[in-house]
Amino acid sequence: MLQRWSAARSTLNHAYECERLARVLANAQRHLDPGLEKPRPDPRPQQQVARQWRRPHIYSPEEVSNILDIARAYPSPRAPLRPISLYTMLVLAYCAGLRLSELARLNLSDVDLQSGSITVRETKFFKSRILPLSDSAVAALREYLEARRRAKAPQNPDSGLFWHDQGGTRYSSQSIAWILVDILRRAGIKPPRGKIGPRIHDLRHSMVVNRILEWYRAGINPQERLPFLATYLGHRDIHSTLVYITVTQDLLQQASERFHRIGAHCLHVSEGVQP
Repeated sequence: MLQRWSAARSTLNHAYECERLARVLANAQRHLDPGLEKPRPDPRPQQQVARQWRRPHIYSPEEVSNILDIARAYPSPRAPLRPISLYTMLVLAYCAGLRLSELARLNLSDVDLQSGSITVRETKFFKSRILPLSDSAVAALREYLEARRRAKAPQNPDSGLFWHDQGGTRYSSQSIAWILVDILRRAGIKPPRGKIGPRIHDLRHSMVVNRILEWYRAGINPQERLPFLATYLGHRDIHSTLVYITVTQDLLQQASERFHRIGAHCLHVSEGVQP
């Protein structure tokens, strides 16, 4: 019956409803017969529905500049290191595309100012990677590390990079999420309440779109660089990276101009020759 119902419609939402019902029925069967093997859930229908209804927000340079300014001025009289900590978190989220959990797990030893890179260890898909950073991101890290030292934060290599001067420990991914979302609300980018509106994770989407735009402007074929981008983001393959490519008007314009320069001549037909 479930198979017939699943075949009745082909929408993403229907596939998600079928997957949910399959889990409920499987649990009911295991109550009747505990010896039955628990089926492995398929997360893809739910992920596809979420992507369909929650289109990523691609931050404009003005929006990014605004939230960085708000982070710098974040009111924190009892934790004076917090504003520059939030500023540096946002710089890494936007410039390096780091996930919130990756920000929370960074250690002091993961920063190499001499080579201008950070090491992200054992994150999603159990991968570690060394990420080269832009000069501006390295400058932000250098300023933060000096402020962190003046705040008398622990200097042992395995101490958390983002150290909370009031709690005396590293920020958790939950506390990072809460406080960065508060910055989005203060910037007027996200509504005062609820889960609707742009997310912090959308900075990662924005990083991908802006990197592809820069490749277009530099005359580089983005498709040739996708494997490198996938590695930088910590993805298993380029298929996961493709999810982050949100088509914007700027991206369409750059793609159109590239096609005009490289491929438009292929459409020209010699005079008197019918296509």
